[in-house]
Amino acid sequence: MELPRRTTRGVLVIPDPHVAATPPGHRLEGYTDQVMDKLAYCLDHAAENDLIPLFLGDLFHWPRENPNTLLVRLIDLFRPHKPYTLVGNHDKYQARFTADTSLAVLAAAGVVRLLDEPGPFLRIDTPTGQAILGASPDATPIPLSFDHADGLETAWFTHHNISFPEFKDRFQHIREIPGVTWLINGHIHRPQPQVTAGSTTWVNPGNITRLSFTPRSRDRIPAATIWRPGCSGLEKVPLPCLPFNQVFPDADFPPEENNIPQTESRFLLGLERLAMRRTAEGAGLKEFLQANLNPENPETSLIWELYREVTHAENDHESR
Repeated sequence: MELPRRTTRGVLVIPDPHVAATPPGHRLEGYTDQVMDKLAYCLDHAAENDLIPLFLGDLFHWPRENPNTLLVRLIDLFRPHKPYTLVGNHDKYQARFTADTSLAVLAAAGVVRLLDEPGPFLRIDTPTGQAILGASPDATPIPLSFDHADGLETAWFTHHNISFPEFKDRFQHIREIPGVTWLINGHIHRPQPQVTAGSTTWVNPGNITRLSFTPRSRDRIPAATIWRPGCSGLEKVPLPCLPFNQVFPDADFPPEENNIPQTESRFLLGLERLAMRRTAEGAGLKEFLQANLNPENPETSLIWELYREVTHAENDHESR
C-alpha cells in the first residue's frame, strides 16, 4: 500500500490534552478554557511553522456525554487544521472505541485525521530528511520490526504503558524495534528521560495538561514537542499556562508514590486516590485496573475475579 505523502518541516506532538467541560480531579473552575487555549496555541504554532499537528491520545478526559457546546468549539477549532489524532484509553468507552464516543463525532465531522488502527499512515518530506510515520493506538500492538526503504527514518507514535526509567513495572518493555528510529509515547503524563535501545530511541514527553496535584506538576511547564527527521532529541514548545496556585486548590499535597513506605502498596494508594476523586471525576474502577494491572503478575487474575464478584460484571474481562 502506498502511503499518502506530505511536505512539511516536522511533526508537532501534542500529548494527552484531556479536554473536559467539568474540571477533573483537583483542577479548579476555568479548566475548559485553559485547555482550549493550549490547543489553539498548538495548532496556530503548527500552522505558522509548517508542522503537522498530532495528538498522542486522550484528546478527551471522558469518552462520551461531553456537551454539544464543547464539541462545537472543538469542531470550529480543528476544522482548518485537521490534526492527526491517536485514540487513547480515555477516548474509549468500556475499553472500546465506538461510534458513540466524542472523538468519533469529531472524526465523522471530518475535522480530525483519526489514528484508530496500528500501522504506517504517512510519508513526509522535510528539509532534514524523509520519514515514515506510524502509530499504535491504545491497546494495539507495537510492531516487533518495520520494513521500509533505505534512507528513511521511521517515527512511531503510541499510547501505551511503557517501562520508562520511573515506571519500570509497566508491562511494555523498551527494546530495539528494527526499522523504527523513534518511538514517541503518550499516556504516561510524567515526562521521562529519553532511552535508546539499539537503533530505536524511545521518548515520553509528558502531557500538556497538568492533572496531578503534586510538586512535580507544580514545578514543570506544560509543553508540546517537535520531532524532525535527523534530530537527536525532541524540541520543546512551552505552552501558555496559569500559575499552579491558580488552577489547583490551596491545600497540602497528598503523599507521593515515591515517598510512601515500601510496606504500603502503591496500588492501594491508587485505589485511595480513585475513591477521593470518584464523585467529582466519575473515574471507574475498571478503567483504573486496566491501566495499572500488569497481566504478567500472578495476582492479576485474582484481582479481576474479585472485581467481577464485587461489580457482578459477569462478562467483563481484563483482556478487553
